[in-house]
Amino acid sequence: MSFKICIVGCGSHSTLFHGPSYARYAGEHNQVVLAACCDRQEHKARDYANHFGFRKYDTDMDEMLLREEPDAVCLIAPVELTCSLAVRILEKGYPLMLEKPPGLTRRETMQMIEAADKKKVPNQVAFNRRYFPLAVRLKQILDCYWKNSDINYIKYEFFRSGRTDDDFSTTAIHGIDMVRHLAGSDYSHIDFAYQEVAAAKPGTVNIYMNAMFQSGAVSQLSFCPVAGTVIERASINVYDHSLFVSLPVWGALDSPGQLLHLNKNRIVLNLSGAELADSDQTFVSNGFYDENRSFFDDIQAGRFSDCNLATCLQSVDVMECVRDRRSTYRKT
Repeated sequence: MSFKICIVGCGSHSTLFHGPSYARYAGEHNQVVLAACCDRQEHKARDYANHFGFRKYDTDMDEMLLREEPDAVCLIAPVELTCSLAVRILEKGYPLMLEKPPGLTRRETMQMIEAADKKKVPNQVAFNRRYFPLAVRLKQILDCYWKNSDINYIKYEFFRSGRTDDDFSTTAIHGIDMVRHLAGSDYSHIDFAYQEVAAAKPGTVNIYMNAMFQSGAVSQLSFCPVAGTVIERASINVYDHSLFVSLPVWGALDSPGQLLHLNKNRIVLNLSGAELADSDQTFVSNGFYDENRSFFDDIQAGRFSDCNLATCLQSVDVMECVRDRRSTYRKT
């Protein structure tokens, strides 16, 4: 039996990271059919189809879905269009993977959750940090040896260079969600601080979060959009153990990345990202292939992803706090 995949959105992000993932997945699974891809700009859809092996291309999403009746749909659209497109797809009953953020606001995310719940539609949010091979191994270690309540402290450094976005919260949500994922717990409360960078574009701020989790863990997150380099690093303390991960984001400074585990100052594990990823291509080392593979595998097995709209709702709540420059967050 064939497994038909349709794609909505053939822009640069989709072309660089998701398209290669679909092509690889189809090459490794004979039953997979890359049925059609869609973009409002016909030349983008045509080039995408030709490059990655889709049978057809479209400029009208509804016509494509009506004709193909796919088994899975992937939505990679500008954030301001995500909600309206996702709701239309979910209301038609098609399993959906959508790029982050899963809605610009809680209201948007709830609209999508309600649409998914109404027809019990499987869905997954593309938080690719969770699927970096190094992050997967780190989470496996944490879950294997300790309870969530054993984690004492998580530090997360999220640096970018030259990012003077008007709204950096839609990027910062990656770190916000990643720390929730590593903690295995929701945030209980957060205190925020904002530091304007005088030398940068007006309104550019560093964002600092001091957080407490329901599990009891404490966390400090630093988002610095106009630093001198690109890094994402996490440090985790459990009794007598420290774990450090440097993610190979965009092939930048820390590539190919590292996972280090120490017990009483003795190195227990020292892994390079090159030892875990089966390719040095960014779409593999940065988790795009594995997040797509996980979604497609889950759909075919009748499973629901645990990285779905409902479970990711708090990450959107915290993102909104950052956008609105709020000073505190309390889980209600």
